[in-house]
Amino acid sequence: MSKILKNFGIVILVFIAISAVFALLNPQALQKTPELALSVLVQKINEGQVTKIDVSGTALNIVFKDDTKAISRKEIGSSLDQILKNYNVSQENLNQVEVTVKPEKSGFLDWLIPLSFILPLVIFGIFFWMIVRQGKGGAGQTFSFLKSPAKLFDSNSKTAEKITFKDVAGLEEAKEEVAEIVEFLKVPQKFLDMGAKIPKGVLLIGPPGCGKTLLARAISNEAGVPFYSMSGSEFIELFVGVGASRARSLFETAKKNAPSIIFIDEIDSIGKVRGVGMGGGHDEREQTLNQILAEMDGFEKTTNVIILAATNRPEYLDPALLRPGRFDRRIILDEPDIKGRDEILKIHSKEKPLSPTVVLREVAERTPGFSGADLANLMNEAAILATRRNQKQINQIDILESIEKVLLGPERKSHLLSQKEKKVCAFHEAGHALVSAFLPEAEDVRKISIVSRGMAAGYTLALPKEERRIRTKSEFQAELAVLLAGYTAEQIQFNEISTGASNDLEKASQLARKMVTKYGMSKLGPISFGKRETLEFIGYEQETERNYSDKIAFSIDQETENFIKQAQEIARKTLTAKKKLFEKVANILVAKESIEKEEFEQLIGLKK
Repeated sequence: MSKILKNFGIVILVFIAISAVFALLNPQALQKTPELALSVLVQKINEGQVTKIDVSGTALNIVFKDDTKAISRKEIGSSLDQILKNYNVSQENLNQVEVTVKPEKSGFLDWLIPLSFILPLVIFGIFFWMIVRQGKGGAGQTFSFLKSPAKLFDSNSKTAEKITFKDVAGLEEAKEEVAEIVEFLKVPQKFLDMGAKIPKGVLLIGPPGCGKTLLARAISNEAGVPFYSMSGSEFIELFVGVGASRARSLFETAKKNAPSIIFIDEIDSIGKVRGVGMGGGHDEREQTLNQILAEMDGFEKTTNVIILAATNRPEYLDPALLRPGRFDRRIILDEPDIKGRDEILKIHSKEKPLSPTVVLREVAERTPGFSGADLANLMNEAAILATRRNQKQINQIDILESIEKVLLGPERKSHLLSQKEKKVCAFHEAGHALVSAFLPEAEDVRKISIVSRGMAAGYTLALPKEERRIRTKSEFQAELAVLLAGYTAEQIQFNEISTGASNDLEKASQLARKMVTKYGMSKLGPISFGKRETLEFIGYEQETERNYSDKIAFSIDQETENFIKQAQEIARKTLTAKKKLFEKVANILVAKESIEKEEFEQLIGLKK
């Protein structure tokens, strides 16, 4: 339809162009000299004003004594002499006029008129021919939207991006798991001779940016087979049945080009648990899922097609997808540890001119919780920062500053604090830093700053001493004390509270409530209160059902309050005992605006 409209628009433009040509080439538009009637010409001849007349067909070109010119026209088939005599021009006056007869020329205007009839017919003929041709071609393309829009990445192509397992760092266990898949695609008979069946489906589970898609591409390149990539949302279309048809088309294409790999990204968008809802069990998403399940069951033992899928929400997937025979191998991709982060940083810094002073190990230590995508973004931000500073190489300070930018946002240099606000912010951040430094279970302070970044007026960058997978009650209590230290510091120093502690109080309240309701760390005992929906990888949690009484709810509130008060008391005692150091750090912070780890440890006497 869009092509027909396009063709129709072209025809309209052609007609406009032809109209413009006719307007410009109209004989009346072309004439620049005045045209005289024959009666006026006769009068001029009788008055002796005409010296010459050129006759060309019916056109008369007249020249007067004053060298001015005019044109006129005579009747077809009649001579000029006879016409003038009929108008009673005397022979004497006629003899004074030089009459020249020239042969009539065939000009553009002579064939333009017949062309004006023929050309529109030709244009309409071409237009209708294009419509008929489009219709014939469209007969086979009418249902092309039912075909799979999967993108083909052929590892044997010269233009294909060569991603191998060497380009995937920090996922050693995952690479070992998928190495079997690569070997099966290369030498399937080795497994078939032993009666072994390679998993039909492999589900990659992990937080966003951890390398699921990258690992899938590496598998394809290592195996050297076609790789069909498609997002789960691409199956669904406005029309009912399109998703199922696209699923059939995708699997048929993959089977024809076997051995091959099908990769479905964000499979949770079509693979959610089926159930009776507003559309019953027959809505478009469920039909698509049913077709995928049927296709996976239809794979024969010797079919060399493997399905890879990725998701960060495995708890939402339908059990039928996860049963043996379908996605019967699940590979968990965790966020990289310090060693993995170091390797990832090396990969993403290969093509960047690093200064010899750059120590990537230190960067890895400062980036716990960063995914592979976060680290790639970090190195890119460092390169941009170095370019902005007109440097030839990326320095360590560029990378460290980029960490803060990724975590908190860019510096807001235009967000200037008044002297009073600056002092409040300095004592607030000094409170966080002092309590964190003197509590053994707390994290190490890396930097203190009162320069605004993102939404924060100031910040204390504290990182764990080592990688932690399990947290203890004492560590949570120390974290609560550090969170409340800024609030407490303002109370001690100014005997007043500001709005700067609002985010700290929110985090502390959430953590204290989790200690009571989720972790069983309160006097209420080892009981989990309330059913909740948890998306572990994106840090989202919401209580979906309250399974306790009002009496227990009151006790939960009391225990939460106790944890908060205990933490506040720890912060108060620490800051009171270190009052001189507390004021010293805050005053230096007001003067310098930021303090690095080494300087901070020297100020408080932890390092000499």
